[in-house]
Amino acid sequence: MNKPTLTATLLAAVIAAGFTARAADNKPAGKDEPAPVGYEGTPQIPGSQWRVHQAERPQPRVVTPGGSCVEGAAQPPADAVVLFDGKDLSQWRDDKGGPARWKVENGYIEVAPKTGYMFTKDEFGDVQLHLEWRPPTPPKGDSQKRSNSGVFFFGKTYEVQILDSFKNRSYADGHAGAIYGQYPPLVNAVRPPGEWQSYDIIFTAPKFDGEKVVKPATVTAFINGIIVQNHAEYLGASGHKKLPGYKPHGPKGPIGLQDHGDPIRFRNIWLRELKGYDE
Repeated sequence: MNKPTLTATLLAAVIAAGFTARAADNKPAGKDEPAPVGYEGTPQIPGSQWRVHQAERPQPRVVTPGGSCVEGAAQPPADAVVLFDGKDLSQWRDDKGGPARWKVENGYIEVAPKTGYMFTKDEFGDVQLHLEWRPPTPPKGDSQKRSNSGVFFFGKTYEVQILDSFKNRSYADGHAGAIYGQYPPLVNAVRPPGEWQSYDIIFTAPKFDGEKVVKPATVTAFINGIIVQNHAEYLGASGHKKLPGYKPHGPKGPIGLQDHGDPIRFRNIWLRELKGYDE
């Protein structure tokens, strides 16, 4: 084989390998494959220069939280609805309406992988929600395959992301504190895996006039006492690799915790139902 032919053959092989690698990035990651840190060809987010889950979107700035998440430091106030007090799952159900199947021990809940989401039996509208969560250590996986879960409002509609984002690169709108697929967190404020993290979320439900949304859902959220969403407006329902959109629903819905296959622990879950002035 002469030299020009060899060069052309090598060049073709490199190009083919590049296309193969790019195609692989857009396939679901296998059990032992690295998880994608972004996707190509996803829709443009309305009002943004970025696409959904775009790898080039800047990573949130890291801010190290002070102190630690001490058990019992955020006790429920007098008017709180206690969703988990360390004892049982009596306030929760599975996604088919049956008993919740996650594990309860030593004062915490642990996701039982492949048992499905867990939802509150009661429904809520505007709320102040507190919960504490702990990613396992040593960490396993990377990007979205490392301690992934989420807090959902109105069933599986409006998500605030849970992820072990400590020294873990992923697409910006998928980090802990993100409005998944829409807005990254303002900063990355998580502690190392194996440490308890706190979430404080103020969620305001959307309002509809027939088929039209007249007031979008909003969220203000803190991780470990550091604000990560500041009265951000949801563009619609959360989704993977697709544009958000609104579908009319009632004024209240269940709150959900996601089973993404990772044994994340939760404790001290409570909320306050929010009302308007003079109510």
